[in-house]
Amino acid sequence: MNAPRSTLTAPASFAQELRKSRFSASATHVATIEAAMDFVAHVSDGTATHNCWAYRIGQQYRFSDDGEPGGTAGKPILAAIDGQQLDHVAVVVTRWYGGIKLGAGGLMRAYGGCAAECLRVAHKQELVDLASVEFALGFAELPLLHSRLADFDAHKVGESFDAHGAVLRLRLPSTRIDELRDLLGDLSRGRAQLRLVD
Repeated sequence: MNAPRSTLTAPASFAQELRKSRFSASATHVATIEAAMDFVAHVSDGTATHNCWAYRIGQQYRFSDDGEPGGTAGKPILAAIDGQQLDHVAVVVTRWYGGIKLGAGGLMRAYGGCAAECLRVAHKQELVDLASVEFALGFAELPLLHSRLADFDAHKVGESFDAHGAVLRLRLPSTRIDELRDLLGDLSRGRAQLRLVD
């Protein structure tokens, strides 16, 4: 089983100086690639020597060394994201060159370390895989179901009525579906059929 992944609940930043070069990391939660690229454009500093970045959104990721030697900036930033089991996160590390070369290893440690520390101090929450379900339920069972929705961390996203009761659409953590299915079976004496919807 994969380790649970987390994301950031608020933007974070961290700055440090290494051998006269200043490094500043900024990180945030991003829901889409477009949001990640907007964040990169927004926090990049035109007066800086380099604005290196990386993002991960599920299986999609990208990174940029922005003129630093290949593999010395973007990859270490991405490794910092992955190393802390983060997802839906973008990080930009900006460098103002101070006149002393750090070498490839020094650059990797500087970019990766600055990103990792920024992410370490950030506020995080575990990502929850949500699913949508739909089912029909009689009028007599509806009050009890409504009173139990919070037990399943479920949110009603749709409800329509007919002569027999209601068709409900709920959004809830996918790990709670089996428990909800059991409750529906008990409430309806096996008549309510829960199905996953897109």
